[in-house]
Amino acid sequence: MGTQEMTSSLWDRVVSCCCCCCNSCKKEQEEKPDQNKTITVLRNPMTRGPEDPPENRPLPSPPKSERYIALFDYAARTENDLTFNTGDLLEVLDTSAGEWWIARAVTGISIDKRGYIPANYVAPVESIDAEPWYFPDTKRLDAEKLLQAEGNLEGAFLVRNSESLKGEYSLSVLHQGRVKHYKLQKLDNGHYYVSKTKSFPTLKELVEYYSRQSDGLCVLLGEPCRKMEAPQTYGLSYNTVDQWEIPRNSIKLMDKLGAGQFGEVYKGMWNETTEVAVKTLKPGTMDPEDFLAEAQLMKRLRHPKLIQLYAVCTMEEPIYIITELMKHGSLLEYLRKDKGNNLRIQDQIEMAAQIASGMAYLEQQNYIHRDLAARNVLVGENNICKVADFGLARVFMKESESVYEARDGGKFPVKWTAPEAIHNNKFSIKSDVWSFGILLYEIMTFGQMPYPTMTNIQAVQWLSRGNRLACPPRCPKPMHLLMMDCWNEKELDRPTFETLQWQLEDYFDMDMNSYDESYRY
Repeated sequence: MGTQEMTSSLWDRVVSCCCCCCNSCKKEQEEKPDQNKTITVLRNPMTRGPEDPPENRPLPSPPKSERYIALFDYAARTENDLTFNTGDLLEVLDTSAGEWWIARAVTGISIDKRGYIPANYVAPVESIDAEPWYFPDTKRLDAEKLLQAEGNLEGAFLVRNSESLKGEYSLSVLHQGRVKHYKLQKLDNGHYYVSKTKSFPTLKELVEYYSRQSDGLCVLLGEPCRKMEAPQTYGLSYNTVDQWEIPRNSIKLMDKLGAGQFGEVYKGMWNETTEVAVKTLKPGTMDPEDFLAEAQLMKRLRHPKLIQLYAVCTMEEPIYIITELMKHGSLLEYLRKDKGNNLRIQDQIEMAAQIASGMAYLEQQNYIHRDLAARNVLVGENNICKVADFGLARVFMKESESVYEARDGGKFPVKWTAPEAIHNNKFSIKSDVWSFGILLYEIMTFGQMPYPTMTNIQAVQWLSRGNRLACPPRCPKPMHLLMMDCWNEKELDRPTFETLQWQLEDYFDMDMNSYDESYRY
């Protein structure tokens, strides 16, 4: 869709055309016994040919296996999962289930047992992905945050993929509380170097060399950066990826995290193994069929800065929406608490960049959020921000303390909504950009209500005269200019989220030093 506008009726047509192939592609189960344990493998019957007589069938050949090393600890969530610890060797036997593989433990606490493992928790032995210092898709700002976290000592380091040059790498090193960045370049013969005076056939040899002597680096390389937490798995388990309507009795509600007009949010436990967040919707809040149609789209959207939808319970009310759990709850409450007042300007801008990154992905996928605000962003450990509730606004609009009722009866949080959406019910990714400008205002004011002295109608009239919110106290001028770009009257003159992302990520690019100016990154 890009910059094209999508009205509610068009959106409904798009959703109605979304095919759910669950019923047309029934999967059969194939049993693989191992030490009194059964592993269920899902297989598509459409790929099978006619049944051959037993005497004509070839003997089954064993699957091609490959050894992997565990990058994180994993505790089995179902009886068919395999428990393992960081550093354990695993023999991968079957990758046909996609993001969940069948493996046999070669070493560790589950030695010789078989079960499902999340594919993103392991890497091939002897590959660069298996190195404890390799953080492939870590951005510069994230690298700084990771290295400056508690537990890392002088000389802690990581190697990451270059953000600007595909196929190249960068070395980030902690020195005297700050992080220095070095570009790792390649010679024509494929050797890597920081300075051309010394090159190495592999990154591993480069790291080993600078671990013995600094030779021009700001400091001798020490221990690899600590990995803060394991990545999110794709779904709760291998069997919830496609069949994600789960039994209600598999969810145990625990602490209440918050409440709103349309329901409550709890910390929950799935299958007595996995912490989750559970949004419970009040009876009558939405039609289950409408919600499931939208959830089919939401389920396909996967990005590190989007809350992952794990599963749903819709067979009875209240409807449960099960997602990943974020420790600190909503960004709005986080900003308003004492913790928010301790945030540095670097932290605020980085949080904004993370949100822009998630929205840039939705933009790329031609998907509209419709209710982007600090209350719909969740915060985890180390100020990690993820966009939540994307898509739900099409099914219902959450009422804040101030909403605007449009002519067709729809309700919008007026102080976050673009003028064209208020007046003409026309939502687009550009109306999301307007909302992002308000979200920036919330971040820079630690959760202050926009247009605090105005009613809804006064704010709408004030904006229609060309007025815009002034620069908040202690807000850098470039940040306010970004807000003003987001609030351009003409939708097409507003920036894309991709542009907003790189502008925010590059905000501190000049605040960086290395021993060699020509090779810094």
